[in-house]
Amino acid sequence: MTEILPETGDDLFAGQPVRVVERDDVRYTLLGTAHVSHASVEAVEKAINSGRFDAVAVELDPQRLQALSDPDTLAKLDLVEVIRKGRVALFAANLALSAYQRRLAEQLGIEPGAELKRAVELGRERGLPVHLIDREVGLTFRRASQRLGFFGKLKLVAGLGAGLFSSEEVGENEIEKLKQGDMLESSFGEFATENPALYETIIGERDRYMATRLREEHDPRQREVLAVVGAGHLAGLARYLETDTDAPAPLRAELEAVPKKRNIPWFTLGILAIVITGIAVGFYRGGLGVGTELLATWAMYTGGLAGLGCLLAGSHPLSILTAIVVAPFKPFRLSIPTGAFSALVEARLRKPAYQDFLQLRDDAQSLKGWYRNRVTRVVLTFMLTNLGSMLGLWLTGFQVWGKVAG
Repeated sequence: MTEILPETGDDLFAGQPVRVVERDDVRYTLLGTAHVSHASVEAVEKAINSGRFDAVAVELDPQRLQALSDPDTLAKLDLVEVIRKGRVALFAANLALSAYQRRLAEQLGIEPGAELKRAVELGRERGLPVHLIDREVGLTFRRASQRLGFFGKLKLVAGLGAGLFSSEEVGENEIEKLKQGDMLESSFGEFATENPALYETIIGERDRYMATRLREEHDPRQREVLAVVGAGHLAGLARYLETDTDAPAPLRAELEAVPKKRNIPWFTLGILAIVITGIAVGFYRGGLGVGTELLATWAMYTGGLAGLGCLLAGSHPLSILTAIVVAPFKPFRLSIPTGAFSALVEARLRKPAYQDFLQLRDDAQSLKGWYRNRVTRVVLTFMLTNLGSMLGLWLTGFQVWGKVAG
């Protein structure tokens, strides 16, 4: 049974939207909050201090709670390990999210997610079981990425980048949407609502995931459970909590799974095939002289533009040299991006200091800060080297076939 309480009819919840679902002898009170609202913090405090609830659940995962609770979390990061494991893109996305949240905090005078952090603090102070029911952000990013094609990913990166380096205040319309929606959805911008697959991953799937976690944490001693979630999740969470009949553990495993796809870069392979075919035709028609010239063109464009990208990132001269040398050998290491090599060299030669990690949240808000901070400069080295290498590959294709056709 689902009961919708009026938004202003119960002073206990300070006028915030509430839904109640009774299932398996448990009464779940779902408190919808705005992640940038002082009223939401007040509602959480009133509800938990009432003594009415036996347990508290919050829309957080351990990683996000750690980031909210410990400002030094980023300072404990092993940047070299991030590069080796191929998680630079995810790290950059988290920086974009962090910078967006910082802009909101400075503009509105409240830390995004303050009501979630307060719910955890108060629940623990009162000795209540506290359940973290949201899915890990990294899993959500990876599942969302798998649903997007090549150009969809480019559009997503462009949207995140635009929000990351924007110095303008967040508009009133965007703030109002955020008060009724979800932080991740707002961070992705309009692209989230325009792309059904992405929207389903960051909103719909998480509604079901949180409902599953609530059922999975079922304890006969916990008859009254308060769940603090963003208002945008309220309807979906209530629906799944009331109607889902699948066993929670297998369902959670399914929603956490990131299917292992054969990581075949078809787009890059297609361009390589065109280029290599053109060089082969050049050797066949023009002999050793033409073929050698085409190979030199390959090395000049791929290595030169990869090095240029690395240079534009403000990288160390040896990082630039690494990009120039490694880029032409792309066909022999398709699964490892050129930028990974130059970024590793950059991280080794200009090892980020503790202070760089402490300043990450502030420096990530501006382009100047990205160049000043050694951590973000490693990320720039990775991204701009890869961009240069890919542009070099495309230009090589045009040059090779222009020479062959001529």
